[in-house]
Amino acid sequence: MQRLGFSFLFLLVAWPLLLPAAKDPRPAILLDIDGAIGPATGDYIHRGLEKAKNKNAALIILRMDTPGGLDVAMRKMIQDIIASPVPVVTFVSPSGARAASAGTYILYASHIAAMAPGTNLGAATPVQIGGNNPAPDQSPDKTDKTKKDKKTKADKPQLAGDAMTHKQVNDAIAYIRSLAQMRGRNIEWAEKAVREAASLPADEAVKQNVVDLTAKNLDDLLIQLNGRKVNVLGQDVTLDTKDLKIERIEPDWRSRLLAVITDPNVAYILMLLGVYGLFFELWNPGYVLPGVIGGISLLLALYAFQVLPVNYAGFGLIILGMAFMIAEAFMPSFGVLGFGGVLAFVSGSVILLDTDAAGFGVSWPLIATVTLVSVAFFLTVVSLALSARRRPVVSGKEELIGRIAEATTSFKNEGRVRVRGEDWQARTRRPVQRGQRVRIIDIEGLTLIIEPETETQMEKN
Repeated sequence: MQRLGFSFLFLLVAWPLLLPAAKDPRPAILLDIDGAIGPATGDYIHRGLEKAKNKNAALIILRMDTPGGLDVAMRKMIQDIIASPVPVVTFVSPSGARAASAGTYILYASHIAAMAPGTNLGAATPVQIGGNNPAPDQSPDKTDKTKKDKKTKADKPQLAGDAMTHKQVNDAIAYIRSLAQMRGRNIEWAEKAVREAASLPADEAVKQNVVDLTAKNLDDLLIQLNGRKVNVLGQDVTLDTKDLKIERIEPDWRSRLLAVITDPNVAYILMLLGVYGLFFELWNPGYVLPGVIGGISLLLALYAFQVLPVNYAGFGLIILGMAFMIAEAFMPSFGVLGFGGVLAFVSGSVILLDTDAAGFGVSWPLIATVTLVSVAFFLTVVSLALSARRRPVVSGKEELIGRIAEATTSFKNEGRVRVRGEDWQARTRRPVQRGQRVRIIDIEGLTLIIEPETETQMEKN
């Protein structure tokens, strides 16, 4: 009995240890897309999806509020979403947020698309870098021939613009149609969002099968997702979101740095710092610091411009404008070069990032401030150069011309004079007496050409 009692006590104590350890539920990874979609956003989402995969996450939630962004960054994000082994839910939130332009494509590409009340999506017509795209031409035609054609043809608005505009729009339509087919969403409205820049509020989007559901917040979203089936990489997966913990992943230092330097205003300033720094270093070799700062800034700016929608004509105009203003400092042209430089600089700054994509333009106040500072700087340089040019020479042999010397001996043609404590060989056309004041009128080699100072000159002095 005693042995039985010890065995029972041992089992009672060891029983919890013999049970399999309870596993922590897999997390739901939350990634925030807030603002314009660009290279930094794409890098952040790519790394976030990789971390979710490594953490064996049950779900990835992209909480989105965006006016749109760059096509290249959007397509890379969509490729990552489609290739993700973890289901991706894009949630347009909070109320008042939007998924415009590029955001609409990302919604269509996600395994599940959700929206909060009071949000909207759409306006997915692509815009062209370097010029404004014509809006879809939906105005009634004026000719009788066109009116007859409208009765016989499908009622689809015809895009105005050139062949390049049509190619861009048709490519975007084909792309969003393929995403809609893959996820089983409304294909006709997807085309309408691109062709006519149509938009929808959240409730209408659910009714028209554009998105899957509306949710008030993240908790409501997880409740509605529980038990839903999604197709992930060709396999049907049933979501189990009950008691799922949400883990938010913040952008790492690399993504934050990329976000800073690819901001159009920051890239613009980096470029100017780079050019000015190298200019100062070449102007005054040996200072080192301007060259180091200029080189680093210019490299960062060139990297930023590599991933931004840069209009290189604008970039060239900025460089030309700065060259003209620098030339004005060295070769004063009564303002012609300087004025032309200012015009080229401002024009280049305006069209440097010439795109309708939201969040990818250089602000006017920044352009005006930099232009005024540059003009003030070069005007200061020019004024200092002109004032220095008017001042008499204070060094070298030329500085001796016009000075008064004293004859140390009497001579008729050649002799010695003293000026500023130095004895010089001198030559004159008129006799000079010892101790007489003479004026230096020229220099030939190491010989001073002098003339006796007259009484009139002495009185003036």
